[in-house]
Amino acid sequence: MNTEESEKIIEESSIQRDGRKILPCAKAFVLSGKYGIPLKDIGAYCTKNGIRISNCQLGCFE
Repeated sequence: MNTEESEKIIEESSIQRDGRKILPCAKAFVLSGKYGIPLKDIGAYCTKNGIRISNCQLGCFE
């Protein structure tokens, strides 16, 4: 899978809430497992594009 495909999947998986884009942490793990996108890449894309990681399983983004 190329970078553009990965980014499209991440973008389409994020949701709008209170005017912000959000990606639940559990969904990031599902995307990583299903599509083979490294969690590091998902996090980097979210940071770069203003997508907030919500319900972090590690408590990092609460």
